[in-house]
Amino acid sequence: MTSRWFRIGTVAASVTLTGVLVAAVGQAVAAGRHSPPPTETSLAASTAVQWQRTASRTVFAEGALAPPSGALYLAFTSLAVHEAAQAAQRHGPHAATAAVTTAAHDVLAEYFPASRTGLARERDASLARVPQGRMRAEGIRLGERAADAMISSRYGDGRGAPVVYTRSPAPGIWQPPPDGSMALAWLGAVRPVVDIEPVAVDGPDPLRSKQYAADFREVVRVGGKDSTVRTAEQTAIATFFAANPVPVYREAVCRYLDGEPQTLLATTRLFARMDSAVATAFIRTWRLKFDIGFWRPFQAIPAADSDANPATHPRSDWAPLVTNPSYPDYVSGHAAATSPVAQILRRTFGDATPLTLQAGGQQRRYASLSDLEHEALNARIWGGLHFRDAMEDGYRLGHLTADRVMAAIR
Repeated sequence: MTSRWFRIGTVAASVTLTGVLVAAVGQAVAAGRHSPPPTETSLAASTAVQWQRTASRTVFAEGALAPPSGALYLAFTSLAVHEAAQAAQRHGPHAATAAVTTAAHDVLAEYFPASRTGLARERDASLARVPQGRMRAEGIRLGERAADAMISSRYGDGRGAPVVYTRSPAPGIWQPPPDGSMALAWLGAVRPVVDIEPVAVDGPDPLRSKQYAADFREVVRVGGKDSTVRTAEQTAIATFFAANPVPVYREAVCRYLDGEPQTLLATTRLFARMDSAVATAFIRTWRLKFDIGFWRPFQAIPAADSDANPATHPRSDWAPLVTNPSYPDYVSGHAAATSPVAQILRRTFGDATPLTLQAGGQQRRYASLSDLEHEALNARIWGGLHFRDAMEDGYRLGHLTADRVMAAIR
């Protein structure tokens, strides 16, 4: 259930989130956004960005991990890189470049052995840009130390544990497909990547409530495969955001930094915060999915005669526009991927940070982070994947998680 602090218009694509999302944007730090980093650190900073691209490719294209589990390994990598950059910075740009390269390589090579040959080739190419000598050797040592510390800290953290979702069938309770199970059921029990207070949410709207009925009717109207009220543009948006959002956002941020380069530590801090916030939001989200197990629209709509709400009516012929994944509705995983990234960027550069997203051969440009969030949030309703409450509470969770992660990572 939500206080509706985040409710937006249903069908009108012109409605934006600016009024509710940017309450704290006046405090965003946009100073220096157009100032290039000092020449002596530009190599290290650009190397850090390139290794973020490598991390995304390794985790998702080569490792073929799902967004929630893949986000963990991006966080491991970014945290190790930031630690290495902090330790090497005082030794100069050559040490910093070697440290960032080594930390990223070693973490990724540890978890993705099938990619080791390519990773070694990229490591060697990055180090070839650094002159031989004491500073390069010191940077390599510091990078190895940061990677080793990260890898050691994650032993026995709960990844892949044999956790099984079991809930007795009842109105409002999500059930896995007959021949399947809840995907990544272990994720909600994984040890956090950052020590922050978990964000509390108030749970799904009660089945008998007016709010639930309103969300129910909305997704019936605009989220069905055969909807006659969803516009062609809304259909295109829903389809676009059905792609894995984590690498899509990551590449957009890398392109932004290509054009608006930052210092080395500003770059590594940004990714450490962003990836840690996303991973933390995913862990919290999966815990809620596992503990609450709220049904998705495609289950709720045919079974509306069991929800004791006179304002909902069953539709046995209803099917979602986008195929649903095998885990519960509340809260949204897509929100966990989107809202922390937007909030970290918003508080770092300001809401008017332009991003260009590319997915499935399509491209969408956003003049502000609020515009991006507006479309990403509504896309999951227009696609028939979520009730609005799961999206709004998920965005609240993601924003507050990002705020707490920013305070924890310096």
